[in-house]
Amino acid sequence: MFAPSTKLALASSVFCTALLFPHLAGAQSKPSEPQWGYAGADGPDHWGDLDSSFAACKAGTRQSPIDIKDATESPDLAPIRFDYKLSPLKIVNNGQTIRVDYEVGSGIVVNGISFPLTQFHFHHRSETEIDGQKFDMELHLVHQDPAAGRIAVVAILIKSGAENALLRDLLSHAPSKVGEEVEKKKVVINAAGFLPADQNYYVFDGSLTTPPCSEGVRWYVLKQPIEASPWQIAAFAKLYPNNARPVEPLNGRTLLQSDFHK
Repeated sequence: MFAPSTKLALASSVFCTALLFPHLAGAQSKPSEPQWGYAGADGPDHWGDLDSSFAACKAGTRQSPIDIKDATESPDLAPIRFDYKLSPLKIVNNGQTIRVDYEVGSGIVVNGISFPLTQFHFHHRSETEIDGQKFDMELHLVHQDPAAGRIAVVAILIKSGAENALLRDLLSHAPSKVGEEVEKKKVVINAAGFLPADQNYYVFDGSLTTPPCSEGVRWYVLKQPIEASPWQIAAFAKLYPNNARPVEPLNGRTLLQSDFHK
């Protein structure tokens, strides 16, 4: 729960940084780590029982994703200042998603607080719901500051429509084999290519959507979805037919939304 003010408070004492950051959404599991998946005995309903370090997946009260409905408009919310720069392409198929690791130097600023962009990845279908509606895909831009113990995720919903040029380039390089990594220093990308024209957002406190489901994550879900072609959506779905955690209970959390046009 957080107050509708310009102050951003992320309780870093809730979790240990050394535990949280190695398991960022989309991080690759190591052989010594507990294995998890999206179906069957290793699926989301069982994550909390697979390992003691995954306890928050079952016992947490501020879990993500959620179904966003009845969000309150707040004039105190500030625009997100995106400062994304070019980055050499480094793309990984880690067994849970296609993840793009980002070069140091990009990030966002919200209410004067900086969050460096470290990676982004995709889900099919969307994890977030809006009034019970799912979208075809979802992009998570993960920003982390290990020194301050802060994580902010900017989520962008993706619907079927026109071809997305940046996604086209990424899919052309995406490795099909689990564990495979492609690094091309001469190929550069800019995550700003994913940003919609309208950057109003919903905001709430939540968690990672993958084990260990650590809480204390600030979520900014952009209201305006972007488009990807049916072929692009199908191409990702061929690699990952379902890598979306179901929505979690709100448990009394306040949902806020911005409206910078008023």
